[in-house]
Amino acid sequence: MNNLLLIGGLGMSEILVIALVVLLFFGGKKIPELMKGLGKGVRSFKEGMNEIEKEVKDTPSSDKKD
Repeated sequence: MNNLLLIGGLGMSEILVIALVVLLFFGGKKIPELMKGLGKGVRSFKEGMNEIEKEVKDTPSSDKKD
């Protein structure tokens, strides 16, 4: 049961302390804005990765001889 609470070597008390420090640094009103920006960044990254994968699939292979 104790192993379930550990995430990357962090226990629940450490996670709570980190959350409290973030709350003190940024304030309650700024955190949603930061998370919104982070979400947009992740979405943009995923879209870029999907575009690259599509380009790689659509590009004819140079190994083929016509």
